[in-house]
Amino acid sequence: MSLDLHIKQQFGDFALDVAFTAGAGITALFGRSGAGKTTVINAVAGLLRPEGGHVHLQGETLFDATRGIFVPPAKRQLGYVFQDARLFPHLSVVDNLTFGARYAPSGAAGPDLADVIKLLGLEHVQNRAPNTLSGGEKQRVALGRALLSRPRLLLMDEPLASLDGPRKQEILPYLERLRDGPLGLPILYVSHAVDEVARLADTLVLVQDGRVRADGPLFEVMSDPAAVPLLGVREAGAVIEADVLEHADDGLSTLRISAGQLELPGVQAPVGARVRLRVLAQDVILSLDRPDGLSSVNILPVVIEAVHPGDGPGAAIALRAGNDRLLARVTARAVAELRLKPGLHCHAILKATTVAPGSIGR
Repeated sequence: MSLDLHIKQQFGDFALDVAFTAGAGITALFGRSGAGKTTVINAVAGLLRPEGGHVHLQGETLFDATRGIFVPPAKRQLGYVFQDARLFPHLSVVDNLTFGARYAPSGAAGPDLADVIKLLGLEHVQNRAPNTLSGGEKQRVALGRALLSRPRLLLMDEPLASLDGPRKQEILPYLERLRDGPLGLPILYVSHAVDEVARLADTLVLVQDGRVRADGPLFEVMSDPAAVPLLGVREAGAVIEADVLEHADDGLSTLRISAGQLELPGVQAPVGARVRLRVLAQDVILSLDRPDGLSSVNILPVVIEAVHPGDGPGAAIALRAGNDRLLARVTARAVAELRLKPGLHCHAILKATTVAPGSIGR
């Protein structure tokens, strides 16, 4: 799948001018409220006709301002999951699901009703009314309805924003299953929550003030020191992958990354599974020498790749840990006193409890 878009729209004093390409997997469009994310996804869906630009999907032109092309939403063969589930209150879960199948193109490949119910874990609620469902269950039904329309591309606009923490953690594994499963459905996912993006996305597009400020593979963008102001200093951090080696009786699990091993709590994945870890930059401590006598056993040899001074008293440090990249946030004073610079070999210390269980994804 290839999505190529350029959206230009003027809203009073706010000028939107966003261009990027997206391939297979989940492409996350991230930005703070008012950045222009929903306008972009609505333009892809055909719910908005922009003043300028184009939208090309799999070689087909859905919109081109210069050539006067605008394909109506119903003919674009796209699925859309909104922030609120928008289920039909008078229909059961099964009837809400099969409503989406009415719009599936004849002969289009895709899952059937049984596949969707199993994929999204809806077996126990399929005969219930929407008003008896939890927020997470409602969103899973909305997702299933979109999947049964057998879309070429799935659009998701802040689908978890209305859910509390536990309900969000409930639905994230289903989205991971959809990403990694046999459907291979490309997804354009809009969010302003870094934790969601870190767990789900393959590609990350950072939008600020109506412009794309950075885009590329998730692991590269998240570990880029220049992205810290865009993500927020308290939310910035690298994403790495690890293999689960064992689970100890005391609740700690041993995971292997390319630079060594980590001991972390709250890992629910089975031994042998591969997981994602989001390591916040503010939770990484640097030491010139390997320290002794620490309570943390998560000490990794690293090499500094870049030092990126911030606008205030802090600095972001890009680190290479084996084949992975980490990000540390330290004070400018520490940079000067430790003489931190590219090429310097040092050690990164990660406290086990700083990697929250909610940051560990499949």
